[in-house]
Amino acid sequence: MRSDKPILVTSPLLPDLQEFNSYLEQIWDSRWLTNNGSIHQQLEHALAEYLGVEYISLFTNGTLPLITALQALDLTKGEVITTPYSFVATTHSIWWNGLKPVFVDVEPSTGNLDPTKIEAAITENTVAIMPVHVYGQPCDNEQIDAIAKKYNLKVIYDAAHAFGVRKEGQSILNWGDMSTLSFHATKVYGTIEGGALVCHSAEMKYQIDNLKNFGFRGETTIVAPGINGKMDEVRAAFGLLNLKQVDAAIDARHKVANRYREAIDKIIGLTYLSELPNIRYNYGYFPIFVDEEKYGMSRDALYEKLKANNIFGRRYFYPLISTLNPYKEYPSAKPSNLPFATKMADQVLCLPIHHVLTENEVESIINCIQK
Repeated sequence: MRSDKPILVTSPLLPDLQEFNSYLEQIWDSRWLTNNGSIHQQLEHALAEYLGVEYISLFTNGTLPLITALQALDLTKGEVITTPYSFVATTHSIWWNGLKPVFVDVEPSTGNLDPTKIEAAITENTVAIMPVHVYGQPCDNEQIDAIAKKYNLKVIYDAAHAFGVRKEGQSILNWGDMSTLSFHATKVYGTIEGGALVCHSAEMKYQIDNLKNFGFRGETTIVAPGINGKMDEVRAAFGLLNLKQVDAAIDARHKVANRYREAIDKIIGLTYLSELPNIRYNYGYFPIFVDEEKYGMSRDALYEKLKANNIFGRRYFYPLISTLNPYKEYPSAKPSNLPFATKMADQVLCLPIHHVLTENEVESIINCIQK
């Protein structure tokens, strides 16, 4: 049955409007709109406590932390091993720093960079590894970090999907040299647009804070060709309020994910990613994978069927970054080098999942994917 109103793949987390207006009045009274204002500072402290990290720097979006992380680690020449199965910002950040992305295949069980394939891709020009916690599934950090230590490589984890994710009670944002976050409106936790960079020392945070403010260190001194990546007070206020309700939103998403799993277990030809033990997930996405032969319908046909019923999923991540014009000529981008990533991209379809999805809407989605 066609849904009366569109069922979207996600819905933004919105703070109470009256509470938000109260913050806006404070901002108007202070006349301080940006540049490390008091609300910005409050949000950094609140996020550090919530996420279980010591040093975090806020940004105006989720791409600039990736670019700045490479700059802060002084990585401006060489190769960076990364995944083709991600949003394009991951690879674009490498390109913007004058570095060359080298694609490595993924694990079919998680969609994450396969650590057993990394060493074969390392050359004398390799300077770093940039894995992605795909759909909030934690990477195999022990193997990745061991390889990085062996070859003296830096590790920057793209944790855009991994807000609040913990392994055995500890934040996965403390892995590697740095981790980046996205607070885009489509994410579990959002500041309208925004992001953050997590590091492990006061000295590095100081350097990052300089780099995101044009390279200023003091009123008249420029120490590096920095960028303008600062988060403003309005978005910081939005984020402070959303932090109060994000746990309830994650719980609501968890219930939707459980209902999807219960239904999909009974549908031949559809699969989903299993949860790893001892992980606190955020349920930001619910990808399913369509085996056309077993299911009797292709992924794209199911995608169109859902749309015809006013249900909007997303083929995320499709197409692979390695097939896009800026990168498809790289030797590492050959489909034969990336069989699992290619298969996942051809089969994946993310179902709607968010905190305001109703039980009736979930059942409408399930009815539509059942044969």
